[in-house]
Amino acid sequence: MVDFAISDDPEVQAQLDRLGALSLPQGRFGLETIREILARLGDPQKRLPPTFHVAGTNGKGSTCAYLRAMLEAQGLTVHAATKPHLVRYNERIRIGGSLISNAELAARLKQVLDVSADLGPSFFEVTAAATFLAFAEHPADACVIEVGLGGRFDATNVLEHPAACGIASLGIDHEAFLLRPEEGVPQEPLSRIAFEKAAIARPGAPLVTQAYPLDVAKTVIASAQEHGAKLAMRGLDWFADVGEAIVYRDARGELTLPLPALAGAHQADNAALAVAMLRHQDAVQVSPEAMAEGIRSARWPARLQLLGAGPLAALVPGREVWLDGGHNPDAGAAIARHFGGLKLHLVIGMLANKDPSAIVAPLANQLLSISVVPAPGHDAHAPEDFAPFTALPIRSFAKVEDALGALPPANEDDGGDVLIAGSLYLAGEVLRLNGEIPD
Repeated sequence: MVDFAISDDPEVQAQLDRLGALSLPQGRFGLETIREILARLGDPQKRLPPTFHVAGTNGKGSTCAYLRAMLEAQGLTVHAATKPHLVRYNERIRIGGSLISNAELAARLKQVLDVSADLGPSFFEVTAAATFLAFAEHPADACVIEVGLGGRFDATNVLEHPAACGIASLGIDHEAFLLRPEEGVPQEPLSRIAFEKAAIARPGAPLVTQAYPLDVAKTVIASAQEHGAKLAMRGLDWFADVGEAIVYRDARGELTLPLPALAGAHQADNAALAVAMLRHQDAVQVSPEAMAEGIRSARWPARLQLLGAGPLAALVPGREVWLDGGHNPDAGAAIARHFGGLKLHLVIGMLANKDPSAIVAPLANQLLSISVVPAPGHDAHAPEDFAPFTALPIRSFAKVEDALGALPPANEDDGGDVLIAGSLYLAGEVLRLNGEIPD
């Protein structure tokens, strides 16, 4: 079933069963269907409070988490839409600080599925429409909306007057969709990715971005000009130096902000992008103090998350267990930077359409063992797919619990910690099994 669309609520499950039967119609790209669905629902996307729309390859979810935390620290009521969910579909729709209730989720999904049945909608179009519908029915001060895939044809890309749009770091991912052959688009892969992401730009709205290589930056600049957006690019319009703190600078002045509580050096860059998005818009006001508090308080599960006490962690006493849903080379590089030279036991489950070297190769010199497990509900790489990128023997297990249970006691090796990585689907299963359900 698509994206683990399961629920212990029978009313929700009835709609998730309908939703899980949908897929992206082959060869159909465009926003016509989502626009028609929304029109039939009274265009709820036009009744939202100031909205922050965030795209990117890596870091967009974390940037959304920082935006929400900063806005809430200011005392504002915030709706947030992020993806994918890890354990429960409800995680995709957060209304005023709380996950959407089962009763409302079932009602919104049913309403959208009923009104769009003759259109052959995709999973993502129904999800976006249900999200906009739920948000429009509840007053709030701001919305934070994460782009799902790409940007140009993403179902969220129907917002007309966002407060600000943001683009996080860029990398190669989802090649079959984002790099499909098409005339009149950039041919260099990363520039093509940038072209797709920058299409969320809107006339008169700030388009706030990270810094990119020159050719990629030129693509983003051209897109901003084409859409009439007000570009604010890191290294040109805003700056952030990361050391013992984040020193942020733009035309409005300089801020010294704390480092995030979220693990990983890259999180400071994500936090800085969120700050820049808030600083380059005027729809809502957020103080430097609220920005600092948001940076300290933001949480984003399954991104270099240290598991707490629970049934899975108990299988490897004496070792820390880290979880990361990253699955592309840039994510692998970020993971490697975080752990430095520390020795690790890797438990990996990766979708078959992902680069098998993405996580293993950057960590090759610090791995003590590699255990391959399934990516629940999806076709996954087999052990032999990882073999070219490591000299270690690779073991295969049917379940992540079996892989952890097979590791030697911590006092029998150098005490290396455990990293479970390679897929957000695997990450969701790990959180469920360890009793750490995102809320």
